Amino acid sequence: MQKTETLTDKFWPIYLESLQLGSILDFDLYINIGGEIVLYRASNIPFTENTRATLLENNVGRLYIAADKLHSYQRYVEANLNKIMEDTSIDESARAGVLYDSAKLLVKDVLSNPILGENIKRSQAMVESTVSFVLKGQDTFHNLLRVMSYDYSIYTHSINVCTFSLALAYFTGINDPIELNRLGTGALLHDVGKTRISESILKKPGPLTSAEMEIIKKHPEWGVEIVRETGMISQESYHPIIQHHEREDKSGYPRGLDAGDIHLYSKIVAIADAFDAMTTRRVYRSAVGTFPALRAMYSKKGAFNERLLGEFTRLMGPCER
Repeated sequence: MQKTETLTDKFWPIYLESLQLGSILDFDLYINIGGEIVLYRASNIPFTENTRATLLENNVGRLYIAADKLHSYQRYVEANLNKIMEDTSIDESARAGVLYDSAKLLVKDVLSNPILGENIKRSQAMVESTVSFVLKGQDTFHNLLRVMSYDYSIYTHSINVCTFSLALAYFTGINDPIELNRLGTGALLHDVGKTRISESILKKPGPLTSAEMEIIKKHPEWGVEIVRETGMISQESYHPIIQHHEREDKSGYPRGLDAGDIHLYSKIVAIADAFDAMTTRRVYRSAVGTFPALRAMYSKKGAFNERLLGEFTRLMGPCER
């Protein structure tokens, strides 16, 4: 095997389980040996059962690809994601990891160019895969919960909110895949309006000024403007984008709606959004645990839908985040 760069920031870790047997890959595969990244298999050599067995025998669960091949890898995984998610020979926690990592890369692409039609189609396909996975039940959701990132970024936050929202919807009796796909698309894109906000505001390591907060409060409406330009998502998916900061006691924004005017999807995404915002680390504060976060949400009496918040509490109960 040929030695290469030792700087792991030039490589990206991938799950062994993300590679389909018999595939001819567009990227070389590397492994980590004693802290050094070494070439294991060139792109023109098929990935076989023997290859996988040898790696598993040597307890290699993660491979690496060169960072400049990340786009090729992402397209490969998206093309094979449904097969991976349905492959019961792959451990469910590994499937959850492949799904989450792929979603993270996808959202980064989408938010870099949110009006590109191809990116919207890719988002919808990713939501469909997530819906299929979440429909397998609460244990599957908890596997996704275990691989979620605790460090906040707009990318991980979008995926986490989508996952929480779909799980809560399913847990409360919404099991129609069409409905879940519409909800999931809105949840995944709920913060797309933030692409119009300067990073100096989004990543400010301290309290925002009142002027900066007014800019932040525009992102729901900007989000709807962006997705409307694509003309590719359902009207129902617009609701979580514009209403995820509305509160049933009229204390939310951008319109200060009351409970009767807030769509069910928006009420679900509002809970998921607020919970993930509190339970992930920011540059200016540490993450809060599951139950302190839920207590804080209950303390805002009348802000969140009481029935949905109760169901979310039961959903999160068996698994501390």
